[in-house]
Amino acid sequence: MDFTQSPPSNSLSLGFLSHSSVVTAPNGSKNDRGSKIVDDSISFQIESTIEEMAHPLSSIPLQLMDQQTEDHHNCQEENSNKEKRESEKVEEEKDVEEFRFWGHSMCLKRKRDCDSASSTLSSPVKSLRGPSDELELRRNAVRAWGNQSLRVADSDVFEIMEKEKMRQYRGIELIASENFVCKAVMEALGSHLTNKYSEGMPRSRYYGGNQYIDEIEILCCERALTAFGLDSESWGVNVQPYSCTSANFAVYTGLLLPGDRIMGLDTPSGGNTSHGCYLPNGRKVSGASIFFESLSYKVNPQTGYIDYDKLEEKAVDFRPKILICGGSSYPREWDYARFRQIADKCGAVLLCDMAQISGLIAAKECISPFEFCDIVTSTTHKSLRGPRGGIIFYRKGPKPRKRGMLLNQGEGSDRYDFEEKINFAVFPALQGGPHNNHIAALAIALKQVATPEYKAYMQQVKKNAQALASAILRRNCRLVTGGTDNHLLLWDLRNLGLTGKNFEKVCEMCHITLNKVTIFDDNGNLTPGGVRIGK
Repeated sequence: MDFTQSPPSNSLSLGFLSHSSVVTAPNGSKNDRGSKIVDDSISFQIESTIEEMAHPLSSIPLQLMDQQTEDHHNCQEENSNKEKRESEKVEEEKDVEEFRFWGHSMCLKRKRDCDSASSTLSSPVKSLRGPSDELELRRNAVRAWGNQSLRVADSDVFEIMEKEKMRQYRGIELIASENFVCKAVMEALGSHLTNKYSEGMPRSRYYGGNQYIDEIEILCCERALTAFGLDSESWGVNVQPYSCTSANFAVYTGLLLPGDRIMGLDTPSGGNTSHGCYLPNGRKVSGASIFFESLSYKVNPQTGYIDYDKLEEKAVDFRPKILICGGSSYPREWDYARFRQIADKCGAVLLCDMAQISGLIAAKECISPFEFCDIVTSTTHKSLRGPRGGIIFYRKGPKPRKRGMLLNQGEGSDRYDFEEKINFAVFPALQGGPHNNHIAALAIALKQVATPEYKAYMQQVKKNAQALASAILRRNCRLVTGGTDNHLLLWDLRNLGLTGKNFEKVCEMCHITLNKVTIFDDNGNLTPGGVRIGK
């Protein structure tokens, strides 16, 4: 047969018609050549295109399976399904347990293992084919939104952050209260721990799912005690405060009543505002001065050192309930033994704020306050080189007999009761849930603090500060107290005709970052004539 030739006009066509293929003529009558097949079969038809053909060929139905066999099978399947339903009904009745709740009768139905499988088998064909295109697009959009990098999700913030990174990289950072954290600390801060909420203390949370958060916080507390060589029988620690200011205020809140007295180093003398601060016009600056009565002691304006004799005289007259040692801009060692004597003499709790020098204390490069103080607070992001936050150490257990009578404790009390009061003040009195990512990062930093490498690092920091102090003094410049015992120094610029504010701006133009401070003159007047430099 020649397939290259076009078919003749008189030809036959082969086709299949479905059971619903019915051809309707223009007059409304049904054409015989497409007769309807009522059963589930397919028509096979040979049709001639000869218009003159008198007897059109009828279609021949082709059954895909034997109809009788299929009917019989359907009948058996129906009976089987009926029996299965009855059996499932009996099983369901066994799985239903009746009980009473607050006087009401209720039924509890247990889910069987086969339920999930049966529900999958009984699901429509559409579910087997997978989600629709629209649903898949929505899912992909949600995944893309949640998994975008910072560069893609918010290019504006990303660009600003990159600029700040380059500023830190290119410049010289000499602010005493700043430091560079390690990569592991940054990883913990940006981790999934940010997602968890965990109000309360370990093993006593207000939310579930905190078993691993508890492990992290307990580990952090253990490492905090180890870093400073403390015995867990004699010292406790709270690592939840958001900052040292929060830590200090938690101590005040836990141990004092509103209006009770506190006493700390004057802010212009190098103290911190969280120890109580007033402006020259009498305005109260910090919450410590707003809610409590504060009186400050000062440094000797000629020497820059704390005048311990005047401090004792003031404390005995003022009789504070908490006496505070430690500050933000004091370059010399603290006489903790003398503070202890004064605190015992006036019946005060002795609190040390070691925020600036905590890393040096841990490395034994500065005198430790733990031998003499009742409570010790600190930031965690300065010389400790950890995340931004606060920490509170407090004595617990029996009190040494040589201690004077402590706050809110009668003569018969021989044990410290700081733990419960301070923990309650942190939460729920002042804060909400702790920052779990910060606590994990702090645990990492504290592990490093206990290493020989960290001790060597702190030794070098102290050497750098002393070398800088010597270089400044050789150039006929003035330093408050004439030098430093820690990582910071105070440069008095008045003999150069400069103010701290102007010098700070000039240094910043040279990519050197430091901060201005006030300096006492010989007459005790405040002048903004200095800068604080930290190494």
